[in-house]
Parts: sequence; structure tokens; C-alpha cells
Amino acid sequence: MIRIPANLRCNTIFARLVIMHLAVVLPIILLGIYLYNWSYKNAGEEISRNTLAQLASYLQDLNREIEWLEIQQYDLLQEGQLHKISMIWDKMDNNERRESINYMLHRLTSIKGSSAYIKDIYVHIRSIGKTISAENGVYDFDRERYDDMRSALNAGESRLIKRNGALHLGVYRAGGMTGEKPAVLIEIELDADKLRESLRQINVYPESGSFLLDEEAGFMLASDDRTDHIMQHYLAAAEGATGNSLQLEMEGRKYHVDKAHTGELRLSVVALLPEEAVKRPLSKFTMWAWLFALASSIAIIVYSVSTYRVVHRPLLLLVQSFRKVEGGDLDIRIHHLRNDEFGYLYNRFNQMLIKLQTLIDQDFKQKLMMQKAELKQLQSQINPHFLYNSFFILNSLARTGDTERIELFTNMLGEYFRFITRDGADNVCLSEEIRHARMYTEIQKLRFSRRIKVQFDDLPKEMEHIRVPRLIVQPIIENAYEHSLEKKPDEGFLRITFEMDSGHAQIIVEDNGNGISDAGIEDLKNRLASMDDSQEMTGMMNIHRRIVLTYGEGSGLFPSRSELNGLKVVIRIRFGEENRHVQTAGRG
Repeated sequence: MIRIPANLRCNTIFARLVIMHLAVVLPIILLGIYLYNWSYKNAGEEISRNTLAQLASYLQDLNREIEWLEIQQYDLLQEGQLHKISMIWDKMDNNERRESINYMLHRLTSIKGSSAYIKDIYVHIRSIGKTISAENGVYDFDRERYDDMRSALNAGESRLIKRNGALHLGVYRAGGMTGEKPAVLIEIELDADKLRESLRQINVYPESGSFLLDEEAGFMLASDDRTDHIMQHYLAAAEGATGNSLQLEMEGRKYHVDKAHTGELRLSVVALLPEEAVKRPLSKFTMWAWLFALASSIAIIVYSVSTYRVVHRPLLLLVQSFRKVEGGDLDIRIHHLRNDEFGYLYNRFNQMLIKLQTLIDQDFKQKLMMQKAELKQLQSQINPHFLYNSFFILNSLARTGDTERIELFTNMLGEYFRFITRDGADNVCLSEEIRHARMYTEIQKLRFSRRIKVQFDDLPKEMEHIRVPRLIVQPIIENAYEHSLEKKPDEGFLRITFEMDSGHAQIIVEDNGNGISDAGIEDLKNRLASMDDSQEMTGMMNIHRRIVLTYGEGSGLFPSRSELNGLKVVIRIRFGEENRHVQTAGRG
């Protein structure tokens, strides 16, 4: 736990910022939030109360209209002419039938004209096989309507029958015998368009919407198409909700929803209003809002300037100093006149730099020299391997007397040894390393051109300037020839490919030989992963260790079974902040 000296506690930046924040910003913010919430809550409650009262009044009017229509239905059912048609139709002459039908049509038209909610009235007379309609006149008995209405009336679930997206009223007169189908059934179909028009009349604002619904019967009727779309979301949101009012959020907009219900008709009417309309009554608070915005702006400016001077500028100075230290500059010092937390941090920062510089002089430089010497020693172990094989190839060519290939071979061999013996940096561009490895494969082609095929892909341009230790690719190729391809009785195949992404670059060397078993590959993986100094330093371990020392963990050699059925070695170079200078050095 860090302890701050007692003489600094009264001067803490934290205490000053807290006091400034509470004194300037908090009272204004709290006042504005309180005024806004109070106004919004009252406006929303008032609109909900008015809406619920209006919805209840609408349902009462609708119920009275339905009751009047039911009375007309029952009066029509008792009509003498209707009774006469249904009972003695066969005994009537044509003139009597025509007069009775005309009377019924006149009667239906009169009832239809008495209410705007009626779309049509149907009188289904089963005994004579006719249906009389105010709109369509007399036609053949509509059995489908008759059966649907009779089933709904027998179920007795509601006064209003919800069918095919419309509301219906029905009444029938039973037949003379028990169980006999009704001889006469009267059906009133309510006009959905007129109902929508009545729903639109209760919308207080242009953005409002309303709809009728019976959730149990699955009936829904919206005032317009936009409300019909919202209605589906309301049904999902209303599940499990209590009360007559709720908030609905859909497609980034919020709606206030109020519902009134009538048990007599088993219908609910729902009105919805966008939140913007609820907030509209708050327009009278515009002046207060502007005053609040001005006061908040001033508070923010004061707070920002104070924070910049007291916190940000000293903190930025500390960050810049740390970045200079990361760049290797240990001679900087920070001077601060105030006796606060930053003064304490700057003092400790200056002391840390002094101690760090001492440690670097005593230990770090020594370790760097030892590591560089180790890299030199490891690199020197590789050179003899190729020298032995080179003399073997030269000897073979001399015995065959192939002077042209000897000349070509010696030129390539000279280029090869010029690369590995020249003075310079321990690291080279990957393009030079690949050129050297390609030279080696060309040398080997002189010897194995008929038995061993080589696919050597072009090095991608974005990988050309990556700096790598010398001799990390050619020894892997040499290992493939020596331990696998040379011993293969049939045709051998060697493939060198390249991959790169934002995190690492990969050089992939694989062959189709069978010079190593799966157990051998696992053993090689374990030895490479252990990095034990006590183990024998083979060529592959030499390369792996040099890459790890240069690029850190996650880099190195990764052997596995190739798709060609031989050994696959992935040379991976990981790009990290700690080695970013290595991978980009030499660009230009």
C-alpha cells in the first residue's frame, strides 16, 4: 500500500477535483435532472389518464351501438313476414313470395342505413335454401356463413363473433324439433373500415395510433398500416405485463401504450403515442433548458481548464518522459515546483532513472555482451556442415570429368562462401538469406537433378526487408537432403513456401521423404521446446535458439508431419514491440 506523506494530504489533486466538481457541476446537474424528470413524469401521467378516459368512453359508445344492433336483430327475427317465408314458402304463390322478399330487402336496407358500423346484413333461411342480403339481394343459401355463425353462436363465447378478420353479430331461431338446425339465422357483419375510422378519431396526435384486439380469439384491428406493424410488437411486450399502461420500444423509438378493456364485448382498445409527443408539453421549459445548457457549458469549460492545468499537463509530462526512457534516454529529469502528488511521483521517477542507469552499467551491458558472444559462437557451429558436403559434391563432379558443371559449381560455391564469411552485422535481410538458400538448392540440383525436384516459391516483397540471423534457411534445406531425400529410392520432392500476416512471417520447408518417424518428430519437438543447455547443440537446435534469442518466445522452428508425408519445418518469426526494430531495420 502506498502511503502519501501527511504534508501532502491537504494539497491532493483528488480532493481539489472532488470539491470543484461538487461545488460547480453537481447542483446544476441535479436541478436539471429533477426538473426534467418531474415534468416528463407529470406529462406522461396526465396523457395516460386522459387517454384511458377516452378509451373507456369509446368502448362504452361501441357497446351501446352493439346493443342497439342486437335489438334490431331480435326485432327482425320476430318479423311476421320472415316467419311466413320460413314456414309456408311452398304454399305461397309467386306474387306473395315476391312481396315478402321485397319487404325483407326493404327492412334489411333500413336497418343497414341506421348504423354506420354495419357492412351488410344476412338472413340465412335454411328451410327454403335462400340467403337474403342488404347488399347482394337474394341468392342461393350461403352454407359456409350459416355453419360458421351457427357454430360460434352455439359455443356462446362472446356476443361479438370474430371471424375472418371482422366482427359479426348473430342470432337464430331454433327448428321445430330438438337437435334440428335453425331454420333462420340472422348475421350482421360490422364494417372494418368504419371501425378503423372510429379508432382514428380517438387518436389525439397525428403520430398516435390505436387498435382493437381480442387476444384469446386472435382478433386484431388497427387504425392504420403503421399501427398494424407496431401491434405485433405490442402483443409480444404485453405478455406478463401488469397494469393498463406500459412503455414499448421498437426500431429505436419509444411508445407510451394505454389499454382499456370491456368484459361485455370481450374487447380491448389500445392507444399508443410516441415518446416525442409526450415530451411536446415540455416545450414551455425551453428557456430553462437553454439556461441549464449554458450553465452546464460554463461548468464544463471551468472544469476542463482546471483539470488540464492541474492534472492533464503534469500527467502528459510524465507520459512523455516515460516514452523517452523507452527510447533509451536515461538522462532526463523532471522538475516540479508544487508540493502535491505529481511532485512526489516526479521525485520517485528521477530516483528510479538514477538506479536504472546504475543497474544497466553494472549488469545489463555485460549480459548483452555475453549474449552477443553466444550468438557468434552458435553461428560459427553451422559453417563446417556445408563445407563437408561441398567437397563431397566437388569430388563427385571431378571424378565424372564434367568440367562445365565443375565451373558452374565453383562459381556458385564462391558466392556461397562469400556470403557466410563476409564481415558485417549478425543479422541480414531475409532476401539475402533466401538468395543464399536458393544458391544452395541450385548447387544440389547439379547433383540430384534427376532424382529430386524442387519447388522454391518467390519471396513476397513485404518480407524482403525482415532482418534475420544468418544461415537459418539453408541448413534446414541441407537437413532435408542429407537425412531424407538422398536416401529415398524413388523421386524426391522439396518445397519451400512463404506466409505472412500482421503478427508473424513464416518460411515453410517440407519434403516427401520418410527419413523420420512420428515418434522422431515428437522427440524433435520436445528437444526444441526444452532449450536445455545440457543437450547436444545440433544444427536445428542451433537455428531455433538463435531465432528465439533474436525474436523472443513464439518464434523459432516448429516441426510436424508434412502433407507430402515427409518432415515439415516452419521457421516462424514473430513481430512484437520488443523486436520491431529488428524486423524493420534496413528498410529504405
